[in-house]
Amino acid sequence: MVDDAAVKRTDGDAEAFDPHADRLREECGVFGIFGHPDAAAITALGLHALQHRGQEAAGITVYDGQRFHSERRLGLVGDAFSDAEVIKRLPGHIAVGHVRYSTTGATILRNVQPLFAELDGGGFAIAHNGNLTNGLTLRRNLIRDGAICQSTSDTEVMLHLVARSKKARFTERFIEALRHIEGAYAFVGLTNKKLVGARDPLGIRPLVLGELDGHPIMTSETCALDIIGARYVRDVEPGEVIVFSSDKVETLRPFPPVAPRPCIFEYIYFARPDSIVGGRSVYQVRKTMGMQLANESPADADVVVPVPDSGVPAAIGYAQASGIPYELGIIRNHYVGRTFIQPTQSVRDQGVRMKHSANRSVVEGKRIVLIDDSLVRGTTSVKIVRMMREAGAREVHFRISSPPITHPDYYGIDTPDRDKLLAATHDLEGMRRYIGADSLAFLSVDGIYRAMGYEGRDPVRPQFTDHCFTGDYPTQLTDRATEVPTRQLSLLAEAS
Repeated sequence: MVDDAAVKRTDGDAEAFDPHADRLREECGVFGIFGHPDAAAITALGLHALQHRGQEAAGITVYDGQRFHSERRLGLVGDAFSDAEVIKRLPGHIAVGHVRYSTTGATILRNVQPLFAELDGGGFAIAHNGNLTNGLTLRRNLIRDGAICQSTSDTEVMLHLVARSKKARFTERFIEALRHIEGAYAFVGLTNKKLVGARDPLGIRPLVLGELDGHPIMTSETCALDIIGARYVRDVEPGEVIVFSSDKVETLRPFPPVAPRPCIFEYIYFARPDSIVGGRSVYQVRKTMGMQLANESPADADVVVPVPDSGVPAAIGYAQASGIPYELGIIRNHYVGRTFIQPTQSVRDQGVRMKHSANRSVVEGKRIVLIDDSLVRGTTSVKIVRMMREAGAREVHFRISSPPITHPDYYGIDTPDRDKLLAATHDLEGMRRYIGADSLAFLSVDGIYRAMGYEGRDPVRPQFTDHCFTGDYPTQLTDRATEVPTRQLSLLAEAS
């Protein structure tokens, strides 16, 4: 989960600076392939392309025709699966993989996916991107009925629901389990005979279908297909269940059709810029958002500076639309760890420089427009504005290529509680004063929709899931309504 501040106490005098704590955290990424002799190696490459969706843990489970094999590790994909010996321990022709950021459940080995269970029909491994808004309620009921849970992940609920189904066929059991859950999900799972995928009825979380040498793939983003030279086939449709086996492909739509509402943050922040999401180039959408921002909120300035890396496409669009030169006024260090011990307050105050440093030759004496994709707590923005002024910037105008984030997310984005969101506790002028900018402006909600090709937001049937800006949640929030405690289990931490 996200810490309550960018700096958290770790022991008596030392504190750990997390340069990522003032960002929206990535959700997770999934990958599955059926029938390929190098399934594990291909899955590892696919997960590497999805690393931006989760950097805390990675796992792969395969089936070799007789046995299931699994490797689940804390840390990055490259650290866990670059060793040829690890891949050798994963023989098989069906594989599912997962990269994780913990939206529910702590970062411990038992929570690392894919999760696996032995059912009466054989083994079943599942990986999940998203968040179940009734997951805690279901877990509580399952435990009351005698279920034994080994993780604190909501994904484990699906294992129990499938196991308890009385349906004869696995596909029917899987669909019956889906009928019990609410929220956002893209599931990829395997049995000893099948690769199965499912996307929530609103299509909040993405899932695409690909093909490599005749072998089907399901994964979170098209960039995972590109890295292995696979062909993009189509998006898995909202509410669709796809089952691959050796002799057939089943395409099922077990839910009544509803108007899709994919997550707008896939376009703003989460998806990799080179991915195609819902038929749209993420890079081009972000550039268009920057152009729309320039039209809505111009600035009298000398140079446009992105907050790297997430602000780069929008800054390019802003520069093109405004005619103000684009320059790299901030240089990002890509090799910053997440837990750097800093012993004194004076050093901690400079912690943002671990990740970003000013390019003085670009900003000194200039009026600059800083472009970022979102503003969450504002703590990092404060430091970046201060850094620009210390580098000699004459004026600092901040522009955000998304609307103000006023509500938390419950669908797989790890946002702070509402009282920690800057836009929920301050008006525009209050936010400007807080971050210390000369001016501050956000892209409007209708501006986001215009950048996506619409005239504006349809308030009756919104085209996207945009509750972080509007408070309009597209599904029931059962766990919130019933006030299920978030710490429902005491789980042993593992030494490994």
